Amino acid sequence: MLKSLNISNYALIQKLEMFPSTSLSMITGETGAGKSIMLGAVGLLLGNRADIKSLSDPEKKCVVEGNFGISNYGLEDFFKQEDLDFEPECIIRREISPSGKSRAFINDTPVRLETLKELGKSLMDIHSQHDTLMLANGAYQLHLIDAYSQSYQEKEVYQKAYQLFIATEKTLEKQLELAKALKKEADFNKFQLEELSLLNLVEGEQQELENEQDVLENAEEIKAKIQEVLGQLQDEQFGALRILSLANQNIQQLRRYAHRFESYGERFQSLLIEIKDLADSLENEDSKVEVDFEKLETVRNRLSKIYHLQQKHGLDSIEALITLEQELADKVFKVENLDEEIENLQVAKAKAETDMMSKAKALSEKRKASFQDFSKELERLLRQLGMENAKIMMSHQAVSASKDGIDQIDILFTANKGVQPQALRQVASGGEFSRLIFAIKYIMADKMALPTLIFDEIDTGVSGEVALQMVRMMQEISKKHQVICISHLAQVAAKGDQHYYVFKDNTSDKTISKIKLLAPEERVTEIAKMIAGSNPSPSAFESAKELLSI
Repeated sequence: MLKSLNISNYALIQKLEMFPSTSLSMITGETGAGKSIMLGAVGLLLGNRADIKSLSDPEKKCVVEGNFGISNYGLEDFFKQEDLDFEPECIIRREISPSGKSRAFINDTPVRLETLKELGKSLMDIHSQHDTLMLANGAYQLHLIDAYSQSYQEKEVYQKAYQLFIATEKTLEKQLELAKALKKEADFNKFQLEELSLLNLVEGEQQELENEQDVLENAEEIKAKIQEVLGQLQDEQFGALRILSLANQNIQQLRRYAHRFESYGERFQSLLIEIKDLADSLENEDSKVEVDFEKLETVRNRLSKIYHLQQKHGLDSIEALITLEQELADKVFKVENLDEEIENLQVAKAKAETDMMSKAKALSEKRKASFQDFSKELERLLRQLGMENAKIMMSHQAVSASKDGIDQIDILFTANKGVQPQALRQVASGGEFSRLIFAIKYIMADKMALPTLIFDEIDTGVSGEVALQMVRMMQEISKKHQVICISHLAQVAAKGDQHYYVFKDNTSDKTISKIKLLAPEERVTEIAKMIAGSNPSPSAFESAKELLSI
């Protein structure tokens, strides 16, 4: 529940602090004093969007902070899931900077607005005019029935089955689209694959072929040059090896004359060995080189085919062609196996749909089983609220499966005897809607296990005994839940455990809103003013005292 609320620099509120009662708190004040502004600030704590225009002083940041007691509401798993520290007291804070940047915090840890919204659903329910509009909405009515019938488990089971069905259906649709596209280009892919496969491409082959082509194209010149070099090295009279051998003999003789020539002898010996090895290698190369015009033509033809495919596909290497060949092979394989894969997916979809519909029917049956009890209980409460002839019926129609199930419902209502119940949006007046929504909130208070309920002028359009009955029901709710009620009726405001008064302060240059917790004497005066105006008579004071004593 809400233990404290602090608001600073928000709209007309410069600084506001309140500590609501754990049971029933009343808030009153003149029109435009700032009661709805307070709700707007509370909405920020529940994840509503912030607006820079809401800053009272555009040079300062706006801060709204709420301290909530959450020890008994089973929120430990939520905090663990969001990686937040769980404390029995949870502090939620929203900040809006002058630049318009908004930040949210839970126990001083920055969080996303979605996280704040999710937590807010478990902390507080605020009745507003928006609720009155939503009551006529079929999805909202379905949500109410789910809460009343406690169908959460069945709905969760159904939604998992629904998500599986949708995922399977999307996979099948994607596969069908792929099949259509692949089959369209299947013949062309097969032709390209065969063209590539016939070459039996090998990685690194292109470089080897190009090197081989260079040798074959210049074979005669290569052999001639090798022979010329071998002649220069190996000629018996004038070859380099003959001359070097003679020089080697002289070098060896020098070693006999002095030790310092030994290194020269070793170096010359190494040189001679290297040149002999070079000559042997050239002889080996000469044996490998062939003047083979037929082989040259074969190499040229293969390279020509490789170059042609590279140009055709816009690729620059044989490795890229091999990759393309594999991709085409995969596509051709998929086309050849698509029918079987699609058939398997169709079977999986049918199975998922059967499972989904089974769970949808279980959810639907539980919902429908609650219709009569929900209608009877709502009629009973409406009679207590002065609508003696109120009649509630539930209209149900089976529809195509959606995330909410296969049910379309409509709460039908009439306040008049002998008149057939019709959809709420067609027949309910403003006052009737207020009583309807209040009766529903009364029923749902325990079903939805919300710590705090806020009613914003839910007594609009009612008065007298109906208003008294409404506030008695609020008192009943407040035995298990914290209730905060903004009211304009004296008989309602008098029944709170606490009474806050919101007013405008015009003593400075700028009008600001303030809130005050009324003492018993001040409360009598405020109730008297609500009864008789700004200058209440003695009888109004007596009536106020009487209301407060009841």
